[in-house]
Amino acid sequence: MSNILTKNNVILFQGDSITDCGRNRLDDENLGKGYVNLINHYIQTHCKELNITCINKGISGNRSKDLIKRWERNTLNLDINVLSILIGVNDTWRRYDHNTVTEVEEFRDNYLYLLDSTKKIFPEIELVLMSPFILPTIPEQLEWKEDLEPKINIIKELATDYNAIYIPLQERFNAQLTVSTPACYWTRDGVHPTAKGHVFIAKEWIDSI
Repeated sequence: MSNILTKNNVILFQGDSITDCGRNRLDDENLGKGYVNLINHYIQTHCKELNITCINKGISGNRSKDLIKRWERNTLNLDINVLSILIGVNDTWRRYDHNTVTEVEEFRDNYLYLLDSTKKIFPEIELVLMSPFILPTIPEQLEWKEDLEPKINIIKELATDYNAIYIPLQERFNAQLTVSTPACYWTRDGVHPTAKGHVFIAKEWIDSI
């Protein structure tokens, strides 16, 4: 059973622009305008007596290797009980816009570093791993799936290995695609969620824990 909603827990959200979502990086209490803020609002509304703190350290544009560069400063040096990670879409995106490839094994090694270094400092930490996702809004993005899918599979496998809660956002978003709710309903450009998309991510996170 998850111990995420435990009294006085500190929950850290790490990732790229989807997590960042316009947060003020000079204000540690600022959670941005996306799913992290929505999750915190839910917790503070329904579990206020637990005195849970949410922290957002997502940075726009980050790949898995960029998380490594700031992992000690932005994760290991904090006092946290729960770590939620959403990373990977930029590892794929940079292949197609800058020809900068993150090979599957490199992505695995990067993700392993994030988890192993965290578990070494916080052996009892609760982990929530979310899959990156792409909801193509232009034909060119259809080929991105070939690169992203193996990375998603790695995260799913590591979630099992590390006894983490796994949230398959790609699968969950795919199930929501209909004529009336196409990809552009959930994302602005195939990657960055609309307001509806952020609500959906927050709901999946809350339901999963």
